[in-house]
Amino acid sequence: MGIKTIEIRLFLTLLSILVFGVTQSLCAQNDDEEENQSDYLLIADLQVQIEATKAINDMYNFKFNSAAAQFKWLKNKYNDHPLPHFLLGLNEWWKIMPNPEIEIYDEIFLTYMDSSILEAEKLYEVDSTKVEGAFFLSAGYAFKARLHSDRSNWFRAAAYGNKALNYLEDCRQKEELSPELMFGDGLFNYFSVWIRDNYPKLKPFLVLFDKGDKDLGLKQLTEVAHNAFYTRTEAQFWLMRILFNEEHDYRGALVIAEYLHKTFPDNSYFHRHYARMLHSTGQTVMARYVCEDILRKIDEGMPGYEQNCGRWAAYFLGSIMEASKNDEKAKEYYNMTVKFGEEIEAYETGYYLYSLIGLARIYDREGDRKTAKEYLKLVKKYAKRKHPAHKQAREYLKQI
Repeated sequence: MGIKTIEIRLFLTLLSILVFGVTQSLCAQNDDEEENQSDYLLIADLQVQIEATKAINDMYNFKFNSAAAQFKWLKNKYNDHPLPHFLLGLNEWWKIMPNPEIEIYDEIFLTYMDSSILEAEKLYEVDSTKVEGAFFLSAGYAFKARLHSDRSNWFRAAAYGNKALNYLEDCRQKEELSPELMFGDGLFNYFSVWIRDNYPKLKPFLVLFDKGDKDLGLKQLTEVAHNAFYTRTEAQFWLMRILFNEEHDYRGALVIAEYLHKTFPDNSYFHRHYARMLHSTGQTVMARYVCEDILRKIDEGMPGYEQNCGRWAAYFLGSIMEASKNDEKAKEYYNMTVKFGEEIEAYETGYYLYSLIGLARIYDREGDRKTAKEYLKLVKKYAKRKHPAHKQAREYLKQI
């Protein structure tokens, strides 16, 4: 993946998660608001709130059919409002999340987002509903931009991203911060600084925004993760990723990962991240159990459990078995990782490359240097020269 691809995806990801957090704050508003707002806020009464919450929980637990049925109930009742269309689109988005390379859900996802945008445009044209319309226009265009960036459709991604930015300016800082609204601000405060520091070429894209505050962003995300209602799950997931990848607080990340997995045990995205946290913190007994559970769910054909998830679990199991000096089982799992990787053509990914190196180590120990060299040559073939695995394979080949 080239630097341009990385930078555009980072920017669009920042934009989409920001406006998603802001959009979800609509659900937190209540009956104390002005009378003219109660007419178009769908989740202003307790019964609708309960219905939407159950659907959202089903969505996160990959019970997509159940979630869709409940979202369609909202759509039938409030067809001229963008929220149910947006939620139905979000349900399709989470089908994409486990493996973004799969495109079979793209069309219906884009259709729902287009419907949400169409209804949001009507709200945007009326002064009393302008801000709410801007929320959904920002969210709809941002998610479309993010999908098109995943598909390397850069012109469309940039065009939709620009529209999302324009509408986002209409709805930022319009209300007193609540835990729900704070989710978007927390993400923005953290990532606007992080992206500037790590990808300076993106600075021109961020001139419309004030520079954030990473420490404040972490505090805000922590508060949302503990106190918000509708945005709690998104905040917890992003806080987990930030703690693990950026702050190197592995124990803190593990606590959140465990909670997310136990709360949504059939969400393969949360499941594999929990396995990763366990493996990275040396919790090998639990990591083995969790990874085997992932492979079992793949065999059962559960939604979201496929090759991308499997190569994570198989690699962790191979690593655990090799460390336990069980080379036969390690070979089995490393080969499984390679198989999963080849099925989705994930040749340049770390788990695929390091499984090849693991197989080379094992065959070298067994005295089969010819086979070991063949695996190392495959690493050199698929890894970019600057990739650590490429360097490791080059140095290993000099030794055998």
